Amino acid sequence: MYTVQLSRLGDFGRTEVIENTLNPDFVRKFVLDFFFEEKQNLRFDVYNVDTRSSNISKHDFLGQTFCTLGEIIGSTGSRMERTLSGIPGKKCGNIIFTAEELSNCRDIATMQLCANKLDKKDFFGKSDPFLVFYRSNEDGTFTICHKTEVIKNTLNPVWQPFTIPVRALCNGDYDRTVKVDVFDWDRDGSHDFIGEFTTSYRELSRGQSQFNVYEVLNPKKKGKKKKYVNSGTVTLLSFKVESEYTYSLDHTKIKCVPNPSLISGNPAQPTSLHYMSPYQMNTYAMALKAVGEIIQDYDSDKLFPAYGFGAKLPPDGKISHVFPLNGNSEDPNCVAIEGVLEAYFQSLRTVQLYGPTNFAPVINQVARSAQDVTDGSQYFVLLMITDGVISDMVQTKEAVVNASALPMSIIIVGVGPAEFDAMEELDGDDVRVSSRGRFAERDIVQFVPFRDYIDRSGNQVLSMARLAKDVLAEIPDQLLSFMKSKGIEPRPALSASGTPNKPPLNARI
Repeated sequence: MYTVQLSRLGDFGRTEVIENTLNPDFVRKFVLDFFFEEKQNLRFDVYNVDTRSSNISKHDFLGQTFCTLGEIIGSTGSRMERTLSGIPGKKCGNIIFTAEELSNCRDIATMQLCANKLDKKDFFGKSDPFLVFYRSNEDGTFTICHKTEVIKNTLNPVWQPFTIPVRALCNGDYDRTVKVDVFDWDRDGSHDFIGEFTTSYRELSRGQSQFNVYEVLNPKKKGKKKKYVNSGTVTLLSFKVESEYTYSLDHTKIKCVPNPSLISGNPAQPTSLHYMSPYQMNTYAMALKAVGEIIQDYDSDKLFPAYGFGAKLPPDGKISHVFPLNGNSEDPNCVAIEGVLEAYFQSLRTVQLYGPTNFAPVINQVARSAQDVTDGSQYFVLLMITDGVISDMVQTKEAVVNASALPMSIIIVGVGPAEFDAMEELDGDDVRVSSRGRFAERDIVQFVPFRDYIDRSGNQVLSMARLAKDVLAEIPDQLLSFMKSKGIEPRPALSASGTPNKPPLNARI
C-alpha cells in the first residue's frame, strides 16, 4: 500500500493510500498558490503503508525527490517525471507530476475614473494627481495593486481607462475592501498625500452611478479643521468585466538574457563590486543567480545568451559595450544559470573593466532577437546589472520605446552605493518613457536597487529571494500585455505527447 507525502515548510499534505500495486495512480490533488516570481521548493516522499498509524515514521520509506513548482508548471504539458532516490544502492522507481490551472477568478476589470475639486498642493500651479489602489489582506494590511498615470497641473483630472485582474484587486472576494489613495506627484518622489477613500469590487461593478462617487478624505486635515468637508471627489466613469486570457508556457518560452556591467574596479581588490571572494558571492553574482534560477524553470533548453558591457577586450584592448561573456560571438549561449556565472567569473579574469555605462547597445542587441519572434512563442527578459549612472540616456530611452513593441521586458538591478535617479525615469511607473515625441507602448522596465533587499544579518539566500520576488512579479502581466497588444489569443496547451490539452498554469498537483 503506497502513499505520497508533499512537504514545503513541514508536512503539507498526503495522498490517499493505494493498495496492492507497484504503479499507483493517486487521485488526491494538492492545491498550491503559484507565484512566478518565487522559487517554491517541494519535496515528495513515497512510503509503503503497513499499519493504520498516522505517524509517517512507522511506515517503510521507498524514496523521495525534490523539485520546484515552477519546474512542474514549466514542463511540456505541465507534466514532469522524476526518478526517486534516497535508498543507497537501490532503484526506487519514478514519480510523475501533472499540474493544472484552477480557473477560479480569471476575470479582468477595466475601469475609468475622474476627480473633481482636489486639494491644490503645488505652490506654482495646481496639482499633478494620480491614484494608488490597494488590496486589503487577511491580517488587516494593504498591498499595492495598481497606480494610474499622472495628470499634470489640474484639480479635475480624468485618468485613462486601465485594466486589472480581479484576483489582484480583491483576490476573488468581491466584498473585500479596496483602498484608494490620491497623491500629488512630485519629481523628487516625495509625493504629497491628498486623501483616500475605500470601496469594493462589488461596489465598483455597479458601474457609473450615485453610489460610485467617493469623497476623498484626509484624516489629518479632518482632525485639525472643524469645517473640513473633503479634499475633493473621485467618480467612477465606467466599469466592465471580461474573461482574462491565460497563456500556456508550452507555447511561450521565456528566454532570460543576463547582462552584468563590467565597468567597476579591479575584481582582485576587495573594494570592487566584482570582487571574487572565496567565501561568498559578490552582488553581481547574487543578482544573476537570484533571477536566473527562477526563470530557467520556464526555458526548456536552459540556454542563456549572456553579455557583458563596459570593457576592453583582448587581445588588442578594443572597447566594447556589448560582448558575449563566454567569448564566443557566434554562440553566446551559456548552459543554465551556473554556466552564466562561470562565464561571468571567467570574463573578469580575461577582460579589462572600462566605462562608460551605455545601455542602448545591449537593449538593441536583445531587441534584434525579439523582433524575429513576434508570434508569441518566445518572450525575452533582459536582466541588466549595473553600478553606474547611464551615460547614454537619450539613446537608451529610444531603445526602450522601440523595445516596448516587442516580446521583451527589461529588469535593471542597481548594485553598490551610487545614486540611481535616472533609472526611475526608465521604470515608467509614474510617467511612461518617451523619446522624440513617441511614448512606450507598454511599461516594460523594472528597476530596483539591490541594497534595498540586502538582509541585515548577512543571509545571502534571503537577500536573493527578496530581490527575485520583487523584480519578477511584473513579468507575467508584461507578457500578457504584449500578447493582447498584438491580438495573440491563447492556444490550447500541448500534452506531453504533443496533443492539445486544457490550458495549465496555476497549482493543482
